[in-house]
Amino acid sequence: MKIKTISRSHDHARERTGDIFKVQRNLDPTLHPFERAREYTRALNTVKLERLFAKPFVGALSGHIEGVYCVAKHPTKLTTLFSGSADGEVRIWSLASQKSTWTARAHQGFVRGIAPVPFSDNFVTVGEDKVVKMWNAEQTDPLKTYISRFTFTGIDHHRSQNLFATSSSQVDIWDHDRAEPLHSYSWGAETVTSVKFNQTQQNVFASCGTDRTIILYDLRTNSPLSKTYMALRTNAIAWNPMEAFNFTTANEDHNCYTFDMRKMESAINVHKDHVSAVLDIDYSPTGEEFVTGSYDKTLRIFKSREGHSRDVYHTKRMQRIWCVKFSMDAKFVLSGSDDGNIRLWKASASDKLGTTSNRERTARNYSQAVKERYKNMPEIRKIDRHRKVPKSIASAKNTKRIMLESIKRKEDNQRAHSKPGAVPFKAERKKHIIGQEQ
Repeated sequence: MKIKTISRSHDHARERTGDIFKVQRNLDPTLHPFERAREYTRALNTVKLERLFAKPFVGALSGHIEGVYCVAKHPTKLTTLFSGSADGEVRIWSLASQKSTWTARAHQGFVRGIAPVPFSDNFVTVGEDKVVKMWNAEQTDPLKTYISRFTFTGIDHHRSQNLFATSSSQVDIWDHDRAEPLHSYSWGAETVTSVKFNQTQQNVFASCGTDRTIILYDLRTNSPLSKTYMALRTNAIAWNPMEAFNFTTANEDHNCYTFDMRKMESAINVHKDHVSAVLDIDYSPTGEEFVTGSYDKTLRIFKSREGHSRDVYHTKRMQRIWCVKFSMDAKFVLSGSDDGNIRLWKASASDKLGTTSNRERTARNYSQAVKERYKNMPEIRKIDRHRKVPKSIASAKNTKRIMLESIKRKEDNQRAHSKPGAVPFKAERKKHIIGQEQ
């Protein structure tokens, strides 16, 4: 007697009874005539759910009595953060427990900058008391002290050598083992407000000053390389960690400008959306995004190749934001403000915190792919771009739009009633750059 049985290969069998069944799909497009309609509906549901679950605020690190004016992240420890306030206090925080693990009265007056020393637990601080101090997280007394004639405004450490740069009335390069600066650079500025080392081309660094200049330097030469004059003052500089020649500046005219250091006559991109001066800027470790903090009490996240912000964060109690940082895993953003708090935010507002299963990750990747495909559809674009902002910012943005339209209309009228070429067009990326010196 013959008995016919159904025989299946291992591809069709489950290893465990808890596993889901494998579903066989025929991907022939002729069998799926409504594929686009289904995908569009899924993309629409994805953007709606993202806005529904957009809760970016994670927590606040409270402990400072005065406003927080500088923060720094540890280059190798994800959960370690340094902060300095207006009363001279410096703290080390654990982001995992959201508590302070170390504190010291470091300076008389404002702490103007903190720079971790790479590959160690040491860090360097500067203040308005004309003193640079090197600290270790295990001690409350400074390891070394360096004294200057000028009040400091900022500091940054070299990526691999025992050198750090300070900004004051001039830019000084210090060695850990010497009490006097190795080099001093000055080129016209009354006060240099910020200095930053390039993380890829490690001998190159940049500074900005109160005379509206951006100056590039090289440690291998004893003189600055070039100077660029902007229309308004630059408040901060951040180098792109993945593109060695590119850096972005935070400007007093509400915009950020991305430059290629080889072609300073024109900006690569102009990033707009703030309605007041941009005070600080920091790049993500991936180089794909950067975060800005502004005098308008908002924090914005930009994609490095786009002109408008991807997201904006604000709270009722948050005051002027003086310092911002991306975490070393690019998943979180930190901001320090006048109200004495350091706030921790998610870099992507709707991300789930904690572990995710493979099925969750696959579903999220699919949702993002579908959203990317239909991102230019009017309804999806409108929902994705909509953000609720305070009334003061919305009204300031509307006023600014009316002013810019008025200026443009005036230029168009002048051009229409003048000789051809008398009122030339000037590109947005060039009009804010006044001049250059080599």
